[in-house]
Amino acid sequence: MATLTAKDSFYKRLIYIISVVVFLLVLFLSRLPKQEVIPSWVSFLPKMNAFLNGGTTILLLFSLYFIRRKNIAMHRKLNITACALSTVFLLSYVTFHSFGVETKFPVDNPMRPVYLTILITHIILAAVVLPLVLLSLYRGLTNQVSSHKKITRWSYRFGYTLQLQVLSFI
Repeated sequence: MATLTAKDSFYKRLIYIISVVVFLLVLFLSRLPKQEVIPSWVSFLPKMNAFLNGGTTILLLFSLYFIRRKNIAMHRKLNITACALSTVFLLSYVTFHSFGVETKFPVDNPMRPVYLTILITHIILAAVVLPLVLLSLYRGLTNQVSSHKKITRWSYRFGYTLQLQVLSFI
């Protein structure tokens, strides 16, 4: 097992701090009061978020395809692009919820338990997968291939959180 350098330790701590801050920010957003005036463009954000997560999923599938064919350069580009799309998603998500907008599934809809199960699972898994993804990205970018592979195997298992967000939008 490789020993961690001071640089690795710094980035590992930074990744955990970012992950905790993002999680707390998402929790805090649910407590914000609804704004009296919500710009019309805000209603577009959930649809855009679903497209961003769907696009990220497609990029990650192509990334897997290219790494299996030993095309490391394309694999790296696709993962960086997927990370950028996920960052845009997070910014859009925070923007949407900063207006205090709540999306409530109708109480009398028989699909409500399914929706809530998907939503709750998505939220929990998203909190778990964020540090895994960031660690995997860091290890890949620093050519720590063995560690990158191990972490990626775990983060891919939780990767369906992207599809859960798309499903919760539909």
